[in-house]
Amino acid sequence: MRRLSAALNTPETLRFLKFLAVGLLNTLFGYVVFALLVMLGLPPQLALALAFVLGVLWNYQTHARLVFAVRGFQRLPGYLAAYLAIYGMNAGALAALMYLGLGPALAQALFLPVAAVLSYLAIGRVLTGCFPWRRPAPR
Repeated sequence: MRRLSAALNTPETLRFLKFLAVGLLNTLFGYVVFALLVMLGLPPQLALALAFVLGVLWNYQTHARLVFAVRGFQRLPGYLAAYLAIYGMNAGALAALMYLGLGPALAQALFLPVAAVLSYLAIGRVLTGCFPWRRPAPR
């Protein structure tokens, strides 16, 4: 039990948990922006596109500042590329799991942990310049 507790109480584990919490905040932000735009009369697809763009900018700032202690926008293009790559993997996995007969909600729920870990690795790599097993412990 002590070993498990020690393994879970590492700086990188704590950073990953912070990443998940910020992910919840980012999801809430994106949904609120989308809902407000729809209530203001924008068509849903346009509201979704605008919410996505604003969401990427918001998410970049929250991940960079709150999780990885990075300032500035110089890594935004790489962040966007990572974001789109993760979306592509998620879309492919969703299609494959649905092809196997799973419903969309279950398929997405099954892929969600994989997407969270891939997101952490990709976004962390873009924002810090290295993978978690190579980066110094967070302050």
